[in-house]
Amino acid sequence: MKIRQNTFLVSLLWILLMTASFAWNHAQVKSEQESLPLHSARSLFNQIVFTCCWNGRQGGVYVPVSRTADGEPSLPLPAETLRVNPSLQLTKISPALMARQIGEISKEHNIRYDFISSHSVNVTSKATEEEEGVFRKFEAGLAEEGKFITTGEGTSFSYMAPLIIKPGCLQCHDKQGYKEGDIMGGIRVILPDVRRPFLDPLLFAHIGITLLGLLGILMAGIRLSRAYAIIQRQAIFDALTGIPNRLNFADHIVNEFSRSSRTRESLAVIMCDIDHFKAYNDTYGHNSGDKCLQKVAQTIKNSLVRPGDFCARYGGEEFVVILADTSYKGAIHVAERIRFNIIKLQIAHEKSQPLQLVTLSLGIAATSGQPMNSYEELLKNADTALYEAKRNGRNRVESFMDIQSASMG
Repeated sequence: MKIRQNTFLVSLLWILLMTASFAWNHAQVKSEQESLPLHSARSLFNQIVFTCCWNGRQGGVYVPVSRTADGEPSLPLPAETLRVNPSLQLTKISPALMARQIGEISKEHNIRYDFISSHSVNVTSKATEEEEGVFRKFEAGLAEEGKFITTGEGTSFSYMAPLIIKPGCLQCHDKQGYKEGDIMGGIRVILPDVRRPFLDPLLFAHIGITLLGLLGILMAGIRLSRAYAIIQRQAIFDALTGIPNRLNFADHIVNEFSRSSRTRESLAVIMCDIDHFKAYNDTYGHNSGDKCLQKVAQTIKNSLVRPGDFCARYGGEEFVVILADTSYKGAIHVAERIRFNIIKLQIAHEKSQPLQLVTLSLGIAATSGQPMNSYEELLKNADTALYEAKRNGRNRVESFMDIQSASMG
């Protein structure tokens, strides 16, 4: 029972351990995988900011004026327009215009930039109510905000960070009332088709490891149970004959004697000894002697008809029987049955006269009719009766009560 309980506890501990492992790994993988689009969007935002800062520090950048299919200039032509030669005309673009052009190019690569502002300027979009709320967070100290957005078209990642006025920005935005350190808006970077963390492999791996571990624990528990059962059986059963051994008998006689003393019921003991067993071993060999012991033990066991009757191997060729709630008369009846059943085995023994068969001598003692101080006294009386059976020619049953009666007569 303890092995089963321990196996259950170890299994429960293993499940809890694997659950904790999955929870920890789940959190780590989720955090790492969700941080990838955040890092990518932050990097793109910084590239835009750095590019615009570079432009601002240069006071604007001149680029060639390209023409559309209709022959119109593709860029607004401010006053700062230079004609280098008849075929080359340069126009100056500001950081804001450069940022807008970069945003248009990014759309060709499925990356979207939105320049958001609370004020309507020529290169920005008017902030929505949600974005206004984000701006308020920026003003309160929030450095950035990123989140996944799931729609019918898939999952995208939206990133927003503030555009903070720096000295180089005032050249273009001082007329709008901005001061250094003000938040003039923000850039929202949208990365499309972003895959959310796919954690099924991690879950399946932990389930598999958990099941394998439980299987190993179960197999170990079964092996331990079998080993414990073998050890337990070896501790209380005789390895050769398969019936209880002397240690088991000692526990049994103590319990039965205590119960007999409480209930005032008679307790009987039969001591059995194979006649001339040493001569049998010398004549037929120890292998035959072992087989003889096995047959005699099983015959004694099979001769006991009540569930509570008990037999054990007491010594080399000695056996003992305990009969609860049994008088001398009942014990003699059982002893004669055992003796007769042994003869019926017809095990040849040429040194055992006169039958030349394996036989038993049996001695009986019981607690009925006389005070008994201990179970040792009961066993001593049965052993005395067994000695008397051997002295009177063997292959017979003697009772301690008859010996006492004869001595008193």
